[in-house]
Amino acid sequence: MHSVVHLLKSTRFPAVQRSRLDTLQVNLGYLCNQSCTHCHVNAGPKRTELMQGPLVDRLIALMQQGWVRQLDLTGGAPEMNPEFRRLVVAARRAGVHVIDRCNLTILSEPGYEDLAEFLADHEVEIYASLPCYLEDNVDRQRGKGVFDASIRGLQQLNALGYGRDKVINLVFNPQGPSLPPPQAALEADYKRVLAEKFDVVFNRLVTITNMPIARFGSTLISKGTFDGYMDTLKSAYRESNLEAVMCRSLVSVDYQGVLYDCDFNQQLGWPIRDEQGRALTLDDLEANRLDALPVVVGEHCYGCTAGQGSSCGGALAA
Repeated sequence: MHSVVHLLKSTRFPAVQRSRLDTLQVNLGYLCNQSCTHCHVNAGPKRTELMQGPLVDRLIALMQQGWVRQLDLTGGAPEMNPEFRRLVVAARRAGVHVIDRCNLTILSEPGYEDLAEFLADHEVEIYASLPCYLEDNVDRQRGKGVFDASIRGLQQLNALGYGRDKVINLVFNPQGPSLPPPQAALEADYKRVLAEKFDVVFNRLVTITNMPIARFGSTLISKGTFDGYMDTLKSAYRESNLEAVMCRSLVSVDYQGVLYDCDFNQQLGWPIRDEQGRALTLDDLEANRLDALPVVVGEHCYGCTAGQGSSCGGALAA
């Protein structure tokens, strides 16, 4: 059986031209309190990979240079890295906007009881995973009790001003090999149901297409649905989405400090390379360092450009 990486390597996907780099998306490690079937990084409670202090020092130095506008922290559960809070504090002192990609259940884990207050105190924008507003669907995808814990987390964040003067966005992933529904209509449904049933408010819903890589890609292969899903993505390709793909202004950094064009390339092991073929790291990163280097593309890039488009900020097309 072919691996996911082998199936995605050959592509006719169009070349992508970089624009101005202003966002560092940093994967702080694969340790997580959950193991979700759609997770493209294979995160879980038994993973031990975590970014260490010297690399966090390098990130802090980069943010002090003034060209980084946004720090986007992901994982795993990024909050489980012991360096998470030090990095957030340093970024905010440097005037950098910070995003935390939070699974909500981490807020009720032992040892993280003050996490919500920390995020609020430092005005961290939250992207919170909630794949459905129905309990059965969430627990089926993420495990029994996850929905209740997520709602409690949202209520805790609402009490601290999130959804009002502090920003919290919810993240939707389809449960199977299909494109997300229209983002605006789904957001309206989420807001209505969560407000009526749980008195929960949030700012935006972002829909993200499941990428045919890592755990989700392997599941597609095992079920014989990989080719069908790729056909779905390719047939829904929209050239107009190329102008807004996240790899034009973002660089992804793994827990070892290696640079990638996006978090998905990171999981495929496709780093950004210089003209001599050397994989670049944080030590190479400067404001204009990547301008002349091509974006590495593959078959999975159709996931970002299919239908309404997809990025870590949600749909690309209104």
